[in-house]
Amino acid sequence: MKEGRYTLNTKMTLNNGSSTKAIDEKDEVPIINVNKSTTTPKRFSKIEKLEAGLARARAAILLLRQNKSNHIEEEEEDDEYIPHGPMYLNATSFHRSYLEMEKKFKVYVYKEGEPPLYHFGPCKQTYAIEGYFIQAIEVSKFRTENPNKAHVYFLPLSVTMLIEFIYVAESHEWGLMKNTTMDYVNVISQKYPYWNRSLGADHFMLACHDWAPEISFAIPHLYKNSIRALCNANTSEKFNPTKDVSIPEIHLPLGTTKGLLGGPPPSDRPVLVFFAGGVHGPIRPILLQHWENSKDEDVQIHKYLPKGVSYYDMIRKSKYCICPSGYEVASPRMVEGLYMGCVPVLIKDNYVTPFSDVLDWDTFVVTIHVKDIPKLKKILMDIPQDKYLEMQKRGIQMRRHFEVNSPPKRYDVFHMILHSIWLRRLNFRVHDVDES
Repeated sequence: MKEGRYTLNTKMTLNNGSSTKAIDEKDEVPIINVNKSTTTPKRFSKIEKLEAGLARARAAILLLRQNKSNHIEEEEEDDEYIPHGPMYLNATSFHRSYLEMEKKFKVYVYKEGEPPLYHFGPCKQTYAIEGYFIQAIEVSKFRTENPNKAHVYFLPLSVTMLIEFIYVAESHEWGLMKNTTMDYVNVISQKYPYWNRSLGADHFMLACHDWAPEISFAIPHLYKNSIRALCNANTSEKFNPTKDVSIPEIHLPLGTTKGLLGGPPPSDRPVLVFFAGGVHGPIRPILLQHWENSKDEDVQIHKYLPKGVSYYDMIRKSKYCICPSGYEVASPRMVEGLYMGCVPVLIKDNYVTPFSDVLDWDTFVVTIHVKDIPKLKKILMDIPQDKYLEMQKRGIQMRRHFEVNSPPKRYDVFHMILHSIWLRRLNFRVHDVDES
């Protein structure tokens, strides 16, 4: 277990004036305050009551942070899954946090905007997570119709739809997309008090398209203060893991996981390592240069698969699956490996893995530096068989956190994204505008 990587251990600093405050572990929020001279209870504002509830949740989570066991008695009888094992940085703390989220967390979805740019998104292919999340949150029990009861506010804008309907192909002109995003934030900031109250700190956007970070830069408070849930979680492109959320890129050819889950046991996987994909970005050309023409049957590295060979069949035949960056750091290959029982091999720079606030990725994936690509086979062959079997088994257990379900199920990808947002909301306090 690696202490210090759980989000609640981290102080959060926001560049948004005095409307929010980072929370330290010793901070306390009074639930009731009595004026000693008059013994008249203080009248708390709506936001003070909201923050007091978050403070109680945070305290309950932190009490378990140092607990090394994987056992939580409360509500186990109703829980179909209890987080356990070394794949979690702290299973007990995560479980408590998840239960607190289920009890308390409320999201307000702004109603402004019309489809297809708003309240809609792709539910198939590579950027399916955008449409899936938008649809799921609209009908989720976490959604509240009362914005005064919300802990966070969702901007239901699909970057993929912006690009499809506003961007002029091959124009390299981003102005219209950025202006549309800016106009939307201006509308909600003028109509509601919540954006200006926190300068966007308790607001979040979600996008899987590679261009989402650049579009967010159009609104300084959006990229500096707001929670950006992004597939393109690249720290070299201003992704801030302290406040932003890394979400998995999931390729859904049919819009569901039908036919994507499961694979043969390790004993029926004759290929050591597999990759097939286009040559773009700085890493894949190096990988192909060293291994594409290899006559080694153990190492199946391809630009294009031979005719009649199934990509998914190759994943199921392989012990390890290469997940290199392309133009951007995100790739659906990592999730495909987990889905089908092929241990992912990450070759990426500046990438923040999804849900790394609670998951210890080192226990179920292999990470290789770009400089070590020539030694790929040796590195994998040097992994003891029992360690490989352990990683493969753990990856199958972690699969539940990346599965797309309709309707969503507990601990699946929808709830894991929400939990990452919940953790970040716990790390700062919003004050009334007129509060000193």
